[in-house]
Amino acid sequence: MNLDAFHEQRSHAPEGSESGGTVGKKPDDLVFVVQKHQASHLHYDFRLELDGVLKSWAVPKGPSLNPNEKRLAIMVGDHPFEYRTFEGMIAEGGYGAGEVIIWDQGTYRPLAGQTRDAMQEQVRKQLDQGNLRFLLFGEKLQGEFALIRQKRMGEKSWLLIKKRDQYASEADILQQDRSVITGKRLGEA
Repeated sequence: MNLDAFHEQRSHAPEGSESGGTVGKKPDDLVFVVQKHQASHLHYDFRLELDGVLKSWAVPKGPSLNPNEKRLAIMVGDHPFEYRTFEGMIAEGGYGAGEVIIWDQGTYRPLAGQTRDAMQEQVRKQLDQGNLRFLLFGEKLQGEFALIRQKRMGEKSWLLIKKRDQYASEADILQQDRSVITGKRLGEA
């Protein structure tokens, strides 16, 4: 889906920054972004690049570094790749109206695949199977994570789970509540 089609679908384009990007990104790297979003309810939008779009999940309680905390992640529609740099206000009356900050960003890799094409093939396959395992290389989130579909709760219900590794922690990562781009918190725009 291109950006124009996305904005047409959502009827009101977000207002704010569309500049930026992942520093030091290599051509084969796949991008991830987590946007903290104060819409009708506060949540975190977890987004993974795949095939030129951002596969997206709304995570009501936000990601965790604690492997014992499984976080509900509701799969939502794909977002345009350009949306990875959006930080600002979505106009009142628009889909998802409210403030958005880039809470974390970086790159990711599935556990298998060396080339960009091979990695994307692995991600597609694992998404179809409902069990995606990947490594995050972010500013806040690092190490191995999994997204596991919960069919008994509906096709769009997944769990975001931190796997046990050297980055796992019981510390509440959500206390680091500033944008990785501007250093601002929600409400400080």
